[in-house]
Amino acid sequence: HDDAGVYKINEETALIFTTDFFPPICSDGYEFGEIAAANSLSDVYAMGGTPLLALNLMMFSQEKIPLNVFGEILKGGHDKVSEAGALTVGGHTIDDHPPKYGLAVVGTVHPDQLITNAGAMPNDILVLTKSIGTGALVSGEKNGLCSHEDYNRALKQMKHLNKHGASLAVKYGVKSMTDITGFALAGHAMKMAEASGKSFRIRSSQIPLLPGAYNVYEKGSIPGATFRNLEFTDQHAHYTRAVDYNMKMLAHDAQTSGGLLMAVNPDHAGALLEDLNRIDPEVSAVEIGEVIPESPRRLYFE
Repeated sequence: HDDAGVYKINEETALIFTTDFFPPICSDGYEFGEIAAANSLSDVYAMGGTPLLALNLMMFSQEKIPLNVFGEILKGGHDKVSEAGALTVGGHTIDDHPPKYGLAVVGTVHPDQLITNAGAMPNDILVLTKSIGTGALVSGEKNGLCSHEDYNRALKQMKHLNKHGASLAVKYGVKSMTDITGFALAGHAMKMAEASGKSFRIRSSQIPLLPGAYNVYEKGSIPGATFRNLEFTDQHAHYTRAVDYNMKMLAHDAQTSGGLLMAVNPDHAGALLEDLNRIDPEVSAVEIGEVIPESPRRLYFE
């Protein structure tokens, strides 16, 4: 269920291991490198850790794409790893097309500060640190259904590290957290609720959306991954009449380098949100619901 593997070295240090890679979601090599690296680093942050080392994983064919693009992808990844305070220490490339890029990452965490997705408690406040809709806007750009401004805003969010959210989660004693990626908000929330043996009540009107994302779904452009995610949660989620079709689908919109979903003690939620939005104004951290005792369904959208 968890976002990464963890190995305890001693009473002071545990190592976090994770990897991720995927094909380009934008035309600029440097931006793609940044996004792929941020996405790979996110699993370390989701467990309350600090990235330490990264290895490049690259599939690229110089017969199909100019070699300078290869360099731009690696530069974007390197710069994002450096921003995280970690080191890129090599990697491996194979000849393949279409290109794919990502990282294998090693992070560190104090064993007592490790955050899994299994510790949510009733009355905990559910906090989401980034807006939803990257999948919709990447699809919308391909199909001419969103503005360049909205698409570029999505790219900017995907490049943004979950660094500050993770450090504040540790500071405020968060015990349950995950990052929102391919399984979408609904899928990752369901896994978190299941691992915790609880259910989640999510207020759809409070889920932050990237500008233009709702319009893409309203125009009927629904990525295939959304339907797969909907099938994944189908037997485990309930929706009130207040949740319209497009909002239901956006809850299943696959995210790239999405935000952190954390279950925060209600005594600390306000301070955590205030600190995060002050320290990291580029995020859109908000309360989206609460943890409830285990119920017939894992997720209740209202």
